[in-house]
Amino acid sequence: MSAPHLPKVAGIDPAVTASPHTVAPTPTSTTTSTPARTAHAPAQGPAASSVIQDRLAGMVSDLTTLHELTERLARASDLGSSLQEFLRAGAALVGARRGLIALEPSDGLGPTTTIGLGLGRADLGHIETVPRSATSYGRILDGLPDAHGGSEVLPEPGMTSVPGSGGYATPVDPRHREVAARLGYAASYTLPLTAEATGRLGAAVWLYDEQAEPSERQRDLVGLYVRHASEHLARMLEVERSRSDLATVAEELLPSRLPRVSGVQLAARHHTGPRGGGDWYDALPLPEGALGLAVGSVTGSGPSAIAAMGRLRASLRAYAVMEGEDPVAVLSDLELLLRLTEPARSATALFAYCEPAGTSPTGGPGRKIILAGAGHTPPLLIGERRTEYVETTLSAPLGMLSCWEAPSVEIEPAPGETVLLYTDGLLRRTGDPMDRAYARLHAAAAGIPRSAREDPAAICDHILRTVLPEGGLSDGAPLAGTDEDIVLLAARFD
Repeated sequence: MSAPHLPKVAGIDPAVTASPHTVAPTPTSTTTSTPARTAHAPAQGPAASSVIQDRLAGMVSDLTTLHELTERLARASDLGSSLQEFLRAGAALVGARRGLIALEPSDGLGPTTTIGLGLGRADLGHIETVPRSATSYGRILDGLPDAHGGSEVLPEPGMTSVPGSGGYATPVDPRHREVAARLGYAASYTLPLTAEATGRLGAAVWLYDEQAEPSERQRDLVGLYVRHASEHLARMLEVERSRSDLATVAEELLPSRLPRVSGVQLAARHHTGPRGGGDWYDALPLPEGALGLAVGSVTGSGPSAIAAMGRLRASLRAYAVMEGEDPVAVLSDLELLLRLTEPARSATALFAYCEPAGTSPTGGPGRKIILAGAGHTPPLLIGERRTEYVETTLSAPLGMLSCWEAPSVEIEPAPGETVLLYTDGLLRRTGDPMDRAYARLHAAAAGIPRSAREDPAAICDHILRTVLPEGGLSDGAPLAGTDEDIVLLAARFD
């Protein structure tokens, strides 16, 4: 009868492990020695199987942990949140409570920043006063030794070397020891951040409250995680650079400064969405002391929308100078140009022709505004005695109809009142339905403190803080699934 087979674990036969300890029977073997050897083999088989099972269970647990951490990192939508998630995951893997990451790409294109975990701004400031030659992460940033990272245990005064696995045997700068004592950490573990496409990204360091260092298993796990995370951070870095470039181009296409016109104070706020949108504003002096105000939004996002926005704004400026006293004619010319040159694109726009007090060329009463809109959000009139939307005639956006035309609306703001022009990105970033977003904006305008009503910039800032949820102005972190631009243009009449 054949002997029973030992159980297999994950395709590994435990009998193979036990075979070196078992001597095969020979013709000269005694009958008493064979049973002893036969009894010895089964005794070691289950023990070896248990060791293998424990080892496999540990490997599965480690892989599961890495999978969960990398999944969480992949859900980070921008560079800032990715860096924070990276620090939290690394601290959990090496058993530390605090840490920091110094982002300093080797190509010099930026962005460069230092982000802490469990460290405030003052703490980071203290750490950054330590010479780079005194810290492992500083040496990594300078491209000096240890491409695999290492531990540093801060020596007591009088010691002259830094022990630790893979660490650095160099004297510790007195400033390093002073800052460590102030912040209450006794050891650190540092790893470089390097991606295949971009090279060095920076370095991460985790801080221990007591003299300690990660075990071999922890170093293996965090090494695997950092290799994956570095590639993710490199991708987020490229996205951040693209967003920054788009925002810079968009800002360059908008007014570098607002004009000074007697009888009116101006302020504007513009926040570009993460993908770069086509929202814009303009304010330009017109003949006879008048003022032209405009806001608009081009459909789409990215470089093409920004380029279209620049062309549309430049065209409106030309039409406003020629026939600005008739806002309907200005928008009609703009619609014809858009339909002929970019038939696949549409846009909303609002243009207001303003005559501040005492500047009316017709000799009539001053402080008059004539405006027309094409599918755009209605202006908001803000004053001590009233806060109300200006009811513009409902009309289609530019480029949507074969022939666009709508009547204009005339209003006369009282002294001290402010007219607020804005784009629908302000409403969409609230995350509310449009009717509730309009109500929210109205309530914010009605609640402007008396001390802020005389300053159009303070009015804009109050509106943004009140209307938008927390984080609503964080580029790269759009709310409620939207990445809309935000434009506000406020004109306060004396």
